[in-house]
Amino acid sequence: MFNPSREEARRFFFDTWRKYRTNETLSGLEGTALDIILQHPEYHAMLSEPDKYIDRDYLPEFGETNPFLHMSMHLAIEEQLSIDQPPGIRAHFQHLLEKGSAAHDAQHIAMDCLAEMIWQAQRNQSSPDAAFYLECLQGKARRKA
Repeated sequence: MFNPSREEARRFFFDTWRKYRTNETLSGLEGTALDIILQHPEYHAMLSEPDKYIDRDYLPEFGETNPFLHMSMHLAIEEQLSIDQPPGIRAHFQHLLEKGSAAHDAQHIAMDCLAEMIWQAQRNQSSPDAAFYLECLQGKARRKA
């Protein structure tokens, strides 16, 4: 199973951005990551300075968003959609799109549900609950109606 360290995950995004800027060939996963990076121009300057940001901590208690976590969550959603795992996520995502969400906004909705599911599992010291995740997505789609 793929389980990169914090530094490896960050280097993946730095390297993807560098390869894009120097016209190097990207792997399939790097291509997906690049699509995500291009949707987040607010991260481009940071990705251009790996030595400055490789070890930086982002503290939510100070209102900071961790750009690496944010982009990694987008990657997770992309992977889930590509294999429809958990089963039904693709249909729930499509429902969000049908309710008028732009694809990027629908991913943010899914990310909120994914984060909530992970938080619940950590708090309860249990496995992630796919049913909770899908119910969260379904509820958010209903509220968009």
